[in-house]
Amino acid sequence: MNMINIDLHCDLLYYLLDPKATIDDREIGCSLPYLQEGNVKLQIMAMYAGTGKNSTMYGLEQSKLFSDLIKNENFFLFDGDNDQPEDNKNKVGVLASIENASAFCDEDQSLESGFKNLEMMIENTRKIFYIGITHHTENRFGGGNNATAGLKEDGKILIDYISDKKIAIDLAHTSDQLAYDIFNYIDQRNYSIPILASHSNYRTVYKNNRNLPDELAKEVIKRKGLIGLNFIKDYVDIDQPERLYEHIQYGLDLGGENSIAYGADYFYWKNHPETSRHPFFFPEHSNASVYPAINREIEERFSSEIVEKISHKNVLDFIKSIWK
Repeated sequence: MNMINIDLHCDLLYYLLDPKATIDDREIGCSLPYLQEGNVKLQIMAMYAGTGKNSTMYGLEQSKLFSDLIKNENFFLFDGDNDQPEDNKNKVGVLASIENASAFCDEDQSLESGFKNLEMMIENTRKIFYIGITHHTENRFGGGNNATAGLKEDGKILIDYISDKKIAIDLAHTSDQLAYDIFNYIDQRNYSIPILASHSNYRTVYKNNRNLPDELAKEVIKRKGLIGLNFIKDYVDIDQPERLYEHIQYGLDLGGENSIAYGADYFYWKNHPETSRHPFFFPEHSNASVYPAINREIEERFSSEIVEKISHKNVLDFIKSIWK
């Protein structure tokens, strides 16, 4: 069974900011060789910037890297069609996303110039699949996953701005309060903005504020959103790799059969200052070549229908519903 795989989140573009880095480096779990070995036919490429000085420079630079990537013979810009033309058969499809709105609007600039940056990033990448408003900390738009702030005034203006752009909002790095506020604001304004948590697991299975509490997970599912399984140990279980399948079971128990997807979160961790967390991934989940093995395990534990949905079908259905 060589099923196709789709992954909702990786940090290859951020890695490529290093002039010595290449798309073929097996130093990072989402490099080209691993994506090809894992039969990944669509990889969402995050453009990440931490909140702080020069954040927009990082965002714009990664949008240029994405623009180069889709000109590379091994990649193509995914257009929502699973039956890609013959000449794309051996290539990896890609779409861009934004991880932290500080990537286009820093703390001090005017919103107007921030939105100009966003438009430039959309132009460079042709399409932004989703935007995560915050990262770990708080910014001008709202509270990140290590903060308590909810949706701020600038966050509301940002949601207004993207409301008709067919861009989803990502809850992977929001505070719980920000996530609730986003839902409330969207409903108040009657916006039909798609929602996902691109790389988050379930807090009830493993306690970490990066994982979704039940109420938020149920809300994403109710809105026909996606929840991408994160492979980082801190969000699966620090000791037991097989608990990944408990997260799947839990998502199914919450009614998420059509929402669970992959969002492995591969990034370059070898220079990460928190050395106690090294390695960040279990060997079983260490790079994108593991997808076929995980698919076999899901098929054995659950069913062929479930593995088809998690590996690619749920994401394709979500994309069709946004782009129709």
